[in-house]
Amino acid sequence: MSNEAAPDTSTANTGSSTKWIALAAMMFAVSMMFIDQTIVSIAIPTIQTELGLSDAGVQWVINGYLLSLSAFFALGGRLSDILGHKKMVLLGVTIFAVSSALCGATPASSAAEAWLIIFRIVQGIGAALLFPAALAIVVSVFPLKERGKALALFFGITGGLTAIGPILGGYLSEWTWRAIFWVNVPVAIIAIILTLIAKIHTKHKKEPLDYKGAVLIALGMGFSVLGLQQASSWGWGSWKTIGSIVLGLALLVIFVKVETKVKIPLIKVEIFKDRAFFVDNAVLFFAMMAFVPVFFFGSVYSQAVLDYNASNAGLYLLVFFAGFAPAVQVGGRILDNRGARGPVIVGCAVGAVGFFLWAGKLTDYSLSAQWPFIVIAGAGIGLLLGPASTDAVNRAINASYGEVTGINQTIRNYGSSLGLAIFGTLLINANAAKITATLTGFGVPESQATNLGQQLSEGTSSGASFPAGIPQAVQEQIASAIKLDFAQANQVVYYGMSAALVIAFIVSLFHPGGRVTEEVIEVGGSGPDAPTANDPLPTGGH
Repeated sequence: MSNEAAPDTSTANTGSSTKWIALAAMMFAVSMMFIDQTIVSIAIPTIQTELGLSDAGVQWVINGYLLSLSAFFALGGRLSDILGHKKMVLLGVTIFAVSSALCGATPASSAAEAWLIIFRIVQGIGAALLFPAALAIVVSVFPLKERGKALALFFGITGGLTAIGPILGGYLSEWTWRAIFWVNVPVAIIAIILTLIAKIHTKHKKEPLDYKGAVLIALGMGFSVLGLQQASSWGWGSWKTIGSIVLGLALLVIFVKVETKVKIPLIKVEIFKDRAFFVDNAVLFFAMMAFVPVFFFGSVYSQAVLDYNASNAGLYLLVFFAGFAPAVQVGGRILDNRGARGPVIVGCAVGAVGFFLWAGKLTDYSLSAQWPFIVIAGAGIGLLLGPASTDAVNRAINASYGEVTGINQTIRNYGSSLGLAIFGTLLINANAAKITATLTGFGVPESQATNLGQQLSEGTSSGASFPAGIPQAVQEQIASAIKLDFAQANQVVYYGMSAALVIAFIVSLFHPGGRVTEEVIEVGGSGPDAPTANDPLPTGGH
């Protein structure tokens, strides 16, 4: 049994008014990490052009954040339990804000790519420290009868901020792309002030930290994603690609074995013995391979193929939420009445169909031809996301909200990282092959076409550099053909996202169904804060 130390504040109880201030503080704090899932994607073409980043570097700007978030999320939850939730929120917010400011201050030099990737990774670490602690505070400051409403607001509002990212990113990018990072600083300041005003009362536990598990999961995720993402430049048959992937997966297997033997593990892997919990998380893993990466690929596609500016690219992606937002509400209601199995199965099926049909229209160069299928894709994700996440929390008996959310978020963000790595590599390879074929068809020698195709696949048609002696009229024809090549390469990606949701659909069929209504769910054991399954949990959140 662990001994609890004295509270990390001098306040004995959280008053009726300060608990709502605490909720507002936590929502401001985590809003940054939700917005950052989509806001950066909009500015990627501008950032790449201004700083001269490689295509692989651009992907790491997005994936570095997602990967560090997933790799350190469980560690953040344990540190929060050991050091105190309030301290970890303040530390996480500070790290996130400082690294955001440094991302915005990226020098326009040869060091730009490394600088931006490094501080995006640090951003992810800050978010990983922040979120578990923020959730624990929300749970601790509200009594059982109000906790369901508080969690619904927490997940619903903060998760809904994901939709703001494309619009906010678009308009801020019209001024300067650096503003998409700087905007986090005033939000962080507000979060810190509200956290201090709320006088939050939290406790911490004198427990050992599973350092071995923390290192294994971070390295395992890191190497597996590294191999998949660098395959476009290393080659699928390269020993570096194969070695990185195999090493990463091997380390994750070792991590699971280690966690079963540690007295106080980083992740309680025995929770996965519950079939519903396993299925919920497996579905989320494959669904998130499409959900977060689609904002990156959609942003690049709309600006490179549809010739949208950043603001219009934001509006293009907002169409996705036209299906997503109402479906979230529908999924929540079905979950309350019938359980998670129905909306999860239907959501996977609808999402798979939506992405498949959307892919088929990418060569039409018209939003009017695509929007119905974008809405369908968004509706599918929205329908499954809330029920799968909430059902996973409800099913994890004898585990705290923080522990379960840590597992859930680790799996979701790891799925997003793998999706971006795999589909990014597919995009580069498909684009290079198509451009090479196009150039060969226009009479460019094969060796020169291959080299040029690889170079052009690192950017867009606007960056084309044609061999000397090709007439201007022919260059225009080639540029038009290369734009089509890029659209067709994106089709490969979107068909891949549809395939990921097909796998999620197959997995969802094994969900046992039913609802948790009678079992007691403990939060770190018994006590006044231990909710029962009848204590309402959020249904529409992320």
